[in-house]
Order: sequence, then structure tokens, then C-alpha cells
Amino acid sequence: MMNMCLLASELTKYSGEIGVGILETLYMVIVSSVLSYVIGLPLGVLLCVTDKDGICPCRPFNLIAGFIVNFLRSVPFIILLIALIPFTRKLVGTSIGSTATIVPLVVSAFGYVARMVESSIKEVDAGVIEAAQSMGTPTFKIITKVLIPEAKPSLIVGSAITVTTILGYTAMAGFTGGGGLGAIAINYGFYRYNTTVMFVTVIFLVIIVQLFQEIGLRATRATDKRIK
Repeated sequence: MMNMCLLASELTKYSGEIGVGILETLYMVIVSSVLSYVIGLPLGVLLCVTDKDGICPCRPFNLIAGFIVNFLRSVPFIILLIALIPFTRKLVGTSIGSTATIVPLVVSAFGYVARMVESSIKEVDAGVIEAAQSMGTPTFKIITKVLIPEAKPSLIVGSAITVTTILGYTAMAGFTGGGGLGAIAINYGFYRYNTTVMFVTVIFLVIIVQLFQEIGLRATRATDKRIK
């Protein structure tokens, strides 16, 4: 009973900060996810179609793009976050805050998105692609009318995983003044030894994760022809 009272007291005390933290977290996650897909989706498609077994093989491009993607995915986010501080400051005018955090989030996530997209498109039945090619369908139309629509359920599942990953990155960004729930957990929970605030922020992070996962699951069910 006392623990519940303490939890309610801390929640009331820091309700303003937590509310702002939730909004900042959603802002960072949504904007970073959209921008990551703006870059990562076409890159993932190109990685797939230019592969040696793709519909438009181009080994030099595939090797260079693959190297860039693998390099960015290999760097731990916290190190990339610090390394990009000068670039972030030049781009948005500051290296702290939720907007500044979007820059390293996108740089770190778009390679991950590209690989997720590549993997999803490679799951498309080769017979469907061959049928489109046999009818003389141009490469661009095969991509837009066959590959992406057929891979849509898998792409949606991958997007839910990506959003969850980016959400985890926003929590790490709190160590460098990134804002959001991660910053609240670190500044009010870790540095001030307030485990109650830490617990509350974790609860809200879990709720947000479950929300995005449920949206992704429902969207997958709505688009997957196999379960209709």
C-alpha cells in the first residue's frame, strides 16, 4: 500500500516532466522512423534488385551500398551519437534536445531499415516475379506493383521492430541530453537515486512499445492475404 502511495506521489510530483517526456519520445520515434524509411526503403529495394540474383544485378553499387549499410549498423548507437555531435550541431544548430537526437537516430536506423526491407522483398515468391518479367513488365513497375505490394505484410512487421529499436535508442540518447523519457529516467531517476521515477518511465516506455507493436500487428493482419 505504501509503495502504491509512493508511486502515485512521485507520478503526481513529476507529472509535467513525464508528460513532456512522453511527447518528446513520440516525436523523436515517429519523425526518426519516417525519415529512416524515406532513406532506407529505396535503399533496401536497390540492395535487393541489384544483388547477383536480383532483377537488375549491379555488383559495384551493391557492394558499395552494402558496405555503407553494414558499417553504420556495426557502430554502437551511443558511440555514433557522440561521434555525430559536430555534424548534428552544424545541421540543426544544437547537439542537445529531442530535435538534435533525430539526426543520429536516422543515421543509425536507416541502414537497419534497408536490411529489413531487403530481407522482406527477398521473401517474395520468385514465380510471381518471373510471371511479371515474362509479360515484359518494366523493372520499375515490377518493384512498385509486384515486389513492394507482395512484401507489404513483412514490411509492416519489420517497421514495428524498427520503431521498437529506435525507441530503445531514444532512451540511450538521454545520457547526452537527448530529451524524452530516457532523459527523465537518467536525470531524475539515475542521478538522483530515485528508483520510483525510473520505474515509472520504464512503465511508460513499455506501454509505448506495446502500442506500436499492436498497431503493427493489426496492420499486418489487415494486409496479409494469407490470413483472410
